[in-house]
Amino acid sequence: MLKVKRLNEKAILPKYASLGAACFDISAVLRKPMIIRPGESVKIPTGLSFEVREGFAIMLYSRSGHGAKNNVRLSNCVGIVDSDYRGEVMGLIKNDGSKVFAVENGDRIMQGMVISTQQVIIEEVDELSETERAKGGFGST
Repeated sequence: MLKVKRLNEKAILPKYASLGAACFDISAVLRKPMIIRPGESVKIPTGLSFEVREGFAIMLYSRSGHGAKNNVRLSNCVGIVDSDYRGEVMGLIKNDGSKVFAVENGDRIMQGMVISTQQVIIEEVDELSETERAKGGFGST
């Protein structure tokens, strides 16, 4: 269960678009349309805050249609809502296109996925174990 609090009476509760959807849609809550000019990033409010259980986080992703149709994305590409954050979730939307992009009240601006997380003990060592891949990086497999 994911607890959601409306910070604005006009905020739209997140919902899955289909039974097989991995992510739920998160919408903008605006008094007036926001214009995002080419090259510009604009912070879009959702009017929502979440109570994410300890051991989980919400990953925030761009909507594929925004990138494919309008060359618009989340500015930081992937956002994270940690389990101890209780503030309003915002979408920082970046316009990489050549045309103005408008966001209206109620527009779906990003999508979220709840994932399991685990904090680990970070230990500095002098050597790492060997693998077949070893140091093979980009394009090595």
